[in-house]
Amino acid sequence: MASKYGTIAHLLNPNYKTDVTRWLAEDCPTFDYGGFVVGEDPGEAKLLGKSSGMLAGVPFFDEVFRQLDCTVEWHFPEGHTITPIAHVATVRGPMRKILLGERVALNTLARCSGIAAATSHLKAILESHSPTTALAGTRKTTPGFRIAEKYSILVGGADQHRYDLSAMTMLKDNHIWARGGDIRAAVTAAKAAGGFAIKVDVECQSEEEASEAIEAGADVVMLDNFSAEGVKVASRSLKERYKGKREFLIEVSGGLTPENVGMYACAEVDILSTSSIHQGVKHVDFSLKIVH
Repeated sequence: MASKYGTIAHLLNPNYKTDVTRWLAEDCPTFDYGGFVVGEDPGEAKLLGKSSGMLAGVPFFDEVFRQLDCTVEWHFPEGHTITPIAHVATVRGPMRKILLGERVALNTLARCSGIAAATSHLKAILESHSPTTALAGTRKTTPGFRIAEKYSILVGGADQHRYDLSAMTMLKDNHIWARGGDIRAAVTAAKAAGGFAIKVDVECQSEEEASEAIEAGADVVMLDNFSAEGVKVASRSLKERYKGKREFLIEVSGGLTPENVGMYACAEVDILSTSSIHQGVKHVDFSLKIVH
């Protein structure tokens, strides 16, 4: 868990601020008619957490209001478990600008906190069955919002997996089929392109395919859409067969949820990857109320 060794926000480079600028422009592309009504007298608003969850997305919330000349005082740290109704933060600044940033800031915080909460929940279940198995998200993120979603996975205590296509080579079934079904040829080509710095992860539909990928030099073999029993049989067999001969990680993916993750967990599986911690998660309910 990255948060044990530092502040997650320190991973962010300044580029995320341009995303925030774009989000604000999307919400108010021309005139701020409601803002005209309230003007720019100084004001204060309370951020209220109205449902249970894990606080995440603080840097994005802060940046929304920084760009609007407002300040944010947090009353809980990022990663804190929210018990409703909680006074989570106080926003101060020109009244018009508080309201101008309200919806963008709330939407971002609600989604980030929902992802962190779902991640933390699944991570706790997995750890109770197999403490050494890592939980990872996937690249199935919302276009234009990946940085915030990957960030929230880290706050929730999981691994973000590869951030993008340039971070690791993942050879899925389509890649293998496009290469004529030749796993060795696909892995060899990937290794030649990425060199020593880029790992190669191969999606496998059977233990035989996983063995072929390991023999070809894959760094990670993904057992995709195996049954729970199939995962345990294949992972143990592969680890025993290549013990002391090859170094590789076993990843399991496909349909993992809080209800079934324990069935797939075992010491031989290094990584469980799932999009269930960031796709379709329930958002945490926040509201921003002007103090009057």
